[in-house]
Amino acid sequence: MKQIVLAGGCFWGVEAYFRDVKGVTDTDVGYANGNYRNPSYEEVCNGKATHAEATLVVYDESKTNLVTLLEHFFRIINPHTINRQGNDIGVQYRTGIYYENNEDQLIAESFIAELQKNDPKKITVSVEPLRHFDLAEDYHQDYLVKKPNGYCHINLGLLQADEKNETK
Repeated sequence: MKQIVLAGGCFWGVEAYFRDVKGVTDTDVGYANGNYRNPSYEEVCNGKATHAEATLVVYDESKTNLVTLLEHFFRIINPHTINRQGNDIGVQYRTGIYYENNEDQLIAESFIAELQKNDPKKITVSVEPLRHFDLAEDYHQDYLVKKPNGYCHINLGLLQADEKNETK
């Protein structure tokens, strides 16, 4: 199994989307690359903590790959905004790809460079080493499963039926 951490605005929708991507075996929401370890949701929202709301995506490399996951990621985010996705505004809603190895860094940077060739607007998604990922509180995990009518800025219908995970 491999993993990547993706920050694409409110983590509820990012997790809900990736949970059903073919080849994804697990997802968890949490706080990535902030100024200290184990912040609370309140600290992230009030600005004391500088973390991104992010989703840990664990995947089976025999069924999918990082390029495919990045194609999905860019389908659900606005790659041109800074500290904003949908109606959510703040540093915690920045977009980022947080990698754990040099191979994933190169894949992410090459992917963005290819997209940028055909995009007149600057792509502002950061690609950074994952310094730390702290799990969010339990009530945030699988939030949209627990509250199907909960807020989500992501169109979960973008995941086509043939792309959905058949193992879950």
